[in-house]
Amino acid sequence: MGGDAAVQYHHNNNQVFDISLDVGPVHPSKCFDDDGRLKRKGNFWTASAHIITAVIGSGVLSLAWAIAQLGWVAGPIMMLLFSFVTYYTSSLLADCYRSGDPVTGKRNYTYMDAVRSNLGGAKVKLCGFIQYLNLFGISIGYTIGASISMMAIKRSNCFHKSGGQNPCHLSSNPYMIIFGVTEIILSQIPDFDQLWWLSIVAAVMSFTYSSIGLGLGIAQVAENGKFMGSLTGISIGAVTETQKIWRSFQALGDIAFAYAYSIILIEIQDSIRSPPSEAKTMKKATVFSVAVTTVFYMLCGCMGYAAFGDNAPGNLLTGFGFYNPYWLLDIANAAIVVHLVGAYQVYCQPLFAFIEKWAAQQWPDNEFFTKEIKVKIPGFRSYTLNLFRLVWRTAFVVLTTLISMLLPFFNDIVGILGALGFWPLTVFFPVEMYINQKKIPKWSTKWICLQILSLTSLIISIAAAAGSIAGVVLDLKVYKPFKTSY
Repeated sequence: MGGDAAVQYHHNNNQVFDISLDVGPVHPSKCFDDDGRLKRKGNFWTASAHIITAVIGSGVLSLAWAIAQLGWVAGPIMMLLFSFVTYYTSSLLADCYRSGDPVTGKRNYTYMDAVRSNLGGAKVKLCGFIQYLNLFGISIGYTIGASISMMAIKRSNCFHKSGGQNPCHLSSNPYMIIFGVTEIILSQIPDFDQLWWLSIVAAVMSFTYSSIGLGLGIAQVAENGKFMGSLTGISIGAVTETQKIWRSFQALGDIAFAYAYSIILIEIQDSIRSPPSEAKTMKKATVFSVAVTTVFYMLCGCMGYAAFGDNAPGNLLTGFGFYNPYWLLDIANAAIVVHLVGAYQVYCQPLFAFIEKWAAQQWPDNEFFTKEIKVKIPGFRSYTLNLFRLVWRTAFVVLTTLISMLLPFFNDIVGILGALGFWPLTVFFPVEMYINQKKIPKWSTKWICLQILSLTSLIISIAAAAGSIAGVVLDLKVYKPFKTSY
C-alpha cells in the first residue's frame, strides 16, 4: 500500500470485533459531538494532509519500474485509471461513515464497523481477515524495503570509496535482522502508533525521499538530453513474451499498491468536524488529495522512466540507477528507513491489539494473558509488562523477518499486496455498502454500472496477483534461501 502515515487513526481500531454499546443520540454540546465523544476538530486541510501522507509512501519507489513495463501510453493511462477508481470508490465509502441519515445517522468508527453496520454477517469476518492479512503482508514488504535501503547506503559508500572498482556485494540478512530487532523493541511500546509526532515524521520523510527521487530523475533526463523509453514499454527480446505479460500484470499490482489507502479512510473521516456533513468535507478532501498524489506519482514514475528507459530499476533509489551525488542518495535511503520503521508499527499495532484483546476474552482467567506486571525503569516512568504481549509481538516480528529473508523480492511482494488489497478493500466492500445503504434496486442502470466496475477491478486484481506470483516463482528459480546478495 502506498499508505504509510496512517498514524493517528487506529486509536479506536481495538474494538474491531466487539459490539460497542449504542447509547442512542446524545445531544451535541459545545465540548462533545452527537456520539458523546470530544468535539472533532478536523477539516478539509487536515483530512487532505492525512490522506496524502497515507498514500505517498514506499509505493512511489516502484512506479518507474511499473511504467517501464507498460510504456509511455499504457503506463500513464493505467495510473489515471487507478486514481479515478480510487477517487470514486472513496467517495462511495465516505457515504458509509454514518448509517441511515447522512447527517445524524449512527457513526462507524472504523472500516470494519462500516462493513458490520451495512453488510453484517460473514462479510465482516471476511473483511477482517483480508484487512489483517494485508497488514501482515505490509510488514513483510516494509522489512524488505528497509533492508534494501540500508544496504544501498552501505553499497553507495563502498562504491564511492573504491571509485566504482569494487562491486560491493552484500547479504541482505544482517540488515533485515537489524530492522527486526528495532521493531521488536518498538512493538513493546503499547499504542506506539498513537504518538502524535509519528505521522509528522513520516510525512516529512516520505516527501524527502520522493522529492530526491524526482530531482535525480529530472537531472538524469537533463544529462541524457532526451526522454528514454518507448510507447509500448520494455521490448520483447529484452524479455520473453510471457515475461512481458506477467511483468505488465505485476506493474498493475505495483500501481494499485501505490494508491491503496481505503483501509484508513473511515478513520480519517472520524476526525472531521461537522457541519457541513463529514461526507461532504471528505469528498472534497479526496478529490484534492488524489489529484495531488496523482500529479506527484506521474512526475516520479514518468521522470524515473524517462531517465532510465527500459532499465528502470525496481526500486528507484536503491537499484543503482544513480551513483552520484552519493551523499544525497544516502539521505534519501536513510529517510526511507526511518519512515518504514515507524510505518511498520502503524500498520502492526492494530493487529497486535486485536489478537491481544481476543486472547484475553478467550482465556480471561489465565494470568499469562491478563496479568500486567509493573517494571520500574530508572529515569523513566514505570513500564507495564504483559507476558503474552511480550511473547506474541516478538514472535510476530521474528516471523515477518524470517519470511522477508526467505522471499526478499521487493517488487513482487508489493505487487501481491496491491492486488490483494485493491479489489476487496478499495472496490468490493465500498460498492456493496453503497448499494445497501442507498437501497439501489438490482438490475437498475446504476446497479449494473457498479457491478461492472467491481468485476473489472476483480479481473485486474487477479491478473496483478498472478503476475506477481509468477514473478516470485521466476525469482525463486535462480535463488537460494537466506543467500541473497545484491
